[in-house]
Amino acid sequence: MNRLEGVTMKRWGVIAVLGSAQFVMVLDGTVMNVSISTVVSDLDTTVAAMQGAITFYTLTMAAFMLLGARLGDVWGRRRAFVIGSCIYAVGSLITAVSPNVQFLFLGWSVVEGLGAVLVIPTIAALVADNYRGRERITAFAIIGAVSGAAVAAGPLIGGFVTTYFDWRYVFAAEVLIMIGVVLCARIVTDPTPRQSVRIDVLSVALSSVGLVAVVFGMLQSKTWGWVLPLNPPTIGGVVVAPLGISPAAWFIVLGVVLLALFFSRQRLLERLGRSPLIHVGMFSITSLRSGLTVLGAQYTVTAGLFFMVPVYLQMTLGLDALETGIRIFPLSIALVLFSIVGTRLSRLLSPRTIVRIGQLTLVVSALILLGSATSDLRSGFFATGMFLAGAALGLLASQLGNVNMSSVTEKETSEVGGLQGVFQNLGSSLGTALIGSILIGALSTSFASGVAASDLPETTQATVASATQHGVTIVPAADVAAIAEKAGLDDADADTLATVYRDSQLSSLRIAFFGLILISLLSLFFSKGIPHANAVRRRHGQETADQRGPG
Repeated sequence: MNRLEGVTMKRWGVIAVLGSAQFVMVLDGTVMNVSISTVVSDLDTTVAAMQGAITFYTLTMAAFMLLGARLGDVWGRRRAFVIGSCIYAVGSLITAVSPNVQFLFLGWSVVEGLGAVLVIPTIAALVADNYRGRERITAFAIIGAVSGAAVAAGPLIGGFVTTYFDWRYVFAAEVLIMIGVVLCARIVTDPTPRQSVRIDVLSVALSSVGLVAVVFGMLQSKTWGWVLPLNPPTIGGVVVAPLGISPAAWFIVLGVVLLALFFSRQRLLERLGRSPLIHVGMFSITSLRSGLTVLGAQYTVTAGLFFMVPVYLQMTLGLDALETGIRIFPLSIALVLFSIVGTRLSRLLSPRTIVRIGQLTLVVSALILLGSATSDLRSGFFATGMFLAGAALGLLASQLGNVNMSSVTEKETSEVGGLQGVFQNLGSSLGTALIGSILIGALSTSFASGVAASDLPETTQATVASATQHGVTIVPAADVAAIAEKAGLDDADADTLATVYRDSQLSSLRIAFFGLILISLLSLFFSKGIPHANAVRRRHGQETADQRGPG
């Protein structure tokens, strides 16, 4: 092997190591989503509890991603990557042996999340450090394609292993992969000097608590109500609903205030000549601001889809984990394919044009999925909708990473990697919390209305209303009749109640799909700042015309 071949192997060996870590990061969430019903049964928990675990997995990453990016600058990016990989492996091991949902929450939602806050921003920064020019665009496209491959493989791997073996084996395999990543990390070049800066603890606290408060408020809205209190918590016999407003709304307001204080703190630190957690001035770069916002919206839609679709397929239609993975596969394969297509198109079309095509395709896909949501599942419609959703997400993935990284200078890539991680995981948290809350909240409302409008006896209606006054739990529709009979209803009433529940599930699913349509349409307003040029140029002390704001 000559020297040139050795250099080439090492160069692409770097992306293999970083891509392996990226694969595990993405695989993790898709496996848990398709395994929801099995994990609920295995750990004797509820769909709502799993919604909380999924939400807090991404929320942990969103809350501490900026800290992780900063630690990468202080410790060195490769060192932070290795430390994060080790922490992630420990979290995967805890998850694999979890005896209950509390252990799963610790291992998956907390420990794995904390490992990921070191790994994710350093992947983006190390790609930028190890590649230049067209190779960098290709490398980012490969990372996007690897993410797509994980999305594609995750439902099938998770579905197959969960159905025929045990969902825990997937997390045990992640431990082995991350060990391999750590052992091979030495080939990754880390040319960026470490920074000797003091991390501002108050900034970390304001950003993390603020993000947690916003997402927790959205998560609890399904129980407590958005504004008017529905079923607020009671402490010491006192109903907690300050000034007659739902605690969920107060949590969201508190989070927004803390985040506003966080940004004020960053400006103060810059004026004092101290190192902020993020340089707020970067948000004045139009291309970066738009790229991050569209990225967040993309992950909101993705997370919403990957929560609500498995719930629909498993809880309403009664499919197992493998069947669920197969139904999701058209989205997954399209995401991989169009990540590659988007990279090719970047030679002909501007990033803004490709992103806009992706966003409009996402709206169309959500409309088709809305039309496919029936009790017998319009399979052709559903597969088409999932394929188009994957195509849209693939086009977005092919552009946004390079748009964001190319908007800043070399020394800022780690910070932008952290910001990307924040927007990705905050979007995922909001998608699961918001769409999940809409789904569960709509289910409760629709079920109550359906029972009231049914021909069930008044005594039965009163019994059902009393049992569901604090919300309706998502359970397999096929089990409702048996549950009703066990509660004392006769066969006819039990069958009627099961029909009402199934209809309510479909109604709530359609409302949730409509929510995704609105989010997709809203993201169109954010993409106007994406560069309108065939190549995104890196700043060298001065912004390009596409990166500056108007005027």
